[in-house]
Amino acid sequence: MNRDQLAEFLRSRRARVSPADVGLPSGERRRTPGLRRQEIAQLAGMSIDYYIRLEQGRGPHPSRQVLNALARALMLTQDERAYLFDLAGQPLEAPSIRENVPGSVLHLLAFLEEVPTYVLNARYDILAWNPMANVLMGDLDSRPPEDKNVIRWVFMSPDIAEHLNDEEKGRFARASVADLRAALGRYPDDRRMRALVAEMLALSPEFAELWSRHEVEIRREQRKRVTHPLVGVIDMICQVMPVPDRDDLRLVLYTTEPGSPSHQALRELRQLTMS
Repeated sequence: MNRDQLAEFLRSRRARVSPADVGLPSGERRRTPGLRRQEIAQLAGMSIDYYIRLEQGRGPHPSRQVLNALARALMLTQDERAYLFDLAGQPLEAPSIRENVPGSVLHLLAFLEEVPTYVLNARYDILAWNPMANVLMGDLDSRPPEDKNVIRWVFMSPDIAEHLNDEEKGRFARASVADLRAALGRYPDDRRMRALVAEMLALSPEFAELWSRHEVEIRREQRKRVTHPLVGVIDMICQVMPVPDRDDLRLVLYTTEPGSPSHQALRELRQLTMS
């Protein structure tokens, strides 16, 4: 159980819920945003003293019944609820991060000849990719392992502006940090993930600011605009699909609208992989 992180998360989510959200009068002047501790305790059906101890990082192990009550009172999303259970040492599942990519997934990468596709683990390390992903993302084949981490690339790469404009980068950065926080909740004992977070907190003020928001959301589908040095702007749909029976791995595919200029741009990139 991570008491400090649990306390921070509860405080941050309580500040987000307004009295109107839960049917309470809001005309009364309030010194702090969101609900009071007493109000959350009442909504969750627990004593105010018990809830205060949780927010102060000195409470006992909350039961699954208590966590479910808190999730309802704080109006948590499905992803945030799973993160709450992870922090409290009551994970909905007990996954682990492995480094190998199943052979069937490698075969799928090879089959998707016209679709840039790669395999991402929970730490945002790119573990495998097809030729289209290689040419789209800038020669993954020649990069050392530490340069194949998407979090490092987004927050630390000096050439990120050549690929994503400020709006695109900001949206992707926020989504990635929220997703990484969810992953750390699932794998709290993964030293490499904790080291990555510590590294980014020390080196990137932007990452640190986003991390302090305690936002939690698993990445799924997202639209993305990338500027490629050879074919120009490409508008793509980034689809993030979990690998069956491997919760630590996801398949990331970039598709375009059929017949669009972006579709044609990807076809031009396809020619580069064949030359």
